[in-house]
Amino acid sequence: MTSTPSPEPAKRQGPLSGLRVLDIATVVAAPSAAALLADYGAEVLKIELPGAGDGCRNFPPFKDGKPLWWKVTNRNKKLISLDLRKPQGMALFKQLLPRFDVLIENFRPGTLDRWGLDRDTLWALQPRLVILRATAFGQTGPYRDRAGFTRIFEAMGGLTYITGEADGEPMHAGYPIGDSIGGLFGALGVMTALWKRARDPQAPGEEIDLSLTEAMLKLMEFLPIKQALLGESHGRSGNTSQYSAPTGVYPTRDGQWVSLSGSTDALFAANCRAIGREDLIGDPRYAGNRERCARTVELNALYRQWFAEHDLADVLERFERHEGTLAPIYSARQIVEDAQVKARGFLRDVPDRDFGTVPIQDVVPRFHHDPGAVYSSGGAVGEHNDEIYGEWLGLTPEDRAALRTQGAI
Repeated sequence: MTSTPSPEPAKRQGPLSGLRVLDIATVVAAPSAAALLADYGAEVLKIELPGAGDGCRNFPPFKDGKPLWWKVTNRNKKLISLDLRKPQGMALFKQLLPRFDVLIENFRPGTLDRWGLDRDTLWALQPRLVILRATAFGQTGPYRDRAGFTRIFEAMGGLTYITGEADGEPMHAGYPIGDSIGGLFGALGVMTALWKRARDPQAPGEEIDLSLTEAMLKLMEFLPIKQALLGESHGRSGNTSQYSAPTGVYPTRDGQWVSLSGSTDALFAANCRAIGREDLIGDPRYAGNRERCARTVELNALYRQWFAEHDLADVLERFERHEGTLAPIYSARQIVEDAQVKARGFLRDVPDRDFGTVPIQDVVPRFHHDPGAVYSSGGAVGEHNDEIYGEWLGLTPEDRAALRTQGAI
């Protein structure tokens, strides 16, 4: 089944223009890595199973039965359907692969080997291929064959244990941040391998072993060293920071929420001026961040009381005037209405086959001379079958019809 593809610019822009990426991964983490490369101009071709396609298509939220999450995570990609488990599908894959610089996959270790696509076979087809393998625990070790989901990465990578109230249960965030972190490390790994290839055109291909649990743990910075040298497992402290004071999340008089931070002496002074408590600045009890951290409870109580007596508009005006370190806590509605977001045009109206246009975040970070772009949302299963199989591989309409009947595409 094919459909009308989303519009595409005549020439892709961005520093990765000319790079070709084959994305055979599923769900969120590894496909996010491919999407990040596409943001900067890489031509990404995503392969899905014929029929239902990627499982991410069943993730809410939906509008009119259409998956909205899918449209963002698989932006800027061409989409074809192909079943690698069928001989005809495998033959087509082997014709496609030599055209690509990068292969991204997230099957359990050994899966592609069993299908006849081991590392040596892939490199025989494309000797300079960069292969990104994203799994829950990596290609080695006793957990290598375990299934992986973002809550596993977050739970075993340390994030969940340190999130939540001190006397409460560990908490996951309201969004699968582990997948997003994995996508970032995946894209970074690919670019690092490509830099070596750029310096040495004769360099062989590279295989990247991305453990998504290790990616999560990498962000935890001081957790292992604190345990090793102090014998302490870093615990939960709710919205109160363990390394600066005062910090917290506070309600204002009119029922809004703000987040306060600031670890340096200068920032503490600015925050004190914002609430009219200049007397605290010279108080020896709060002379430095170490002293303030020892008095977190009393400082937080002082600020909590002040916020409860002032409306949000007044709070924001005072902290902006005194250059304090405070921010309103935004809902999605407040994000899209924010003056800074609008001024920078960060939410782009992108062409979409179902809804005309949809708002999608722009590329991060921004390049001055050769910026990336988001030009299309994630489309339908097999949307580009005719282009890829017809124009790229030269298959006739009759050939393609036969392959559809066989379940190969």
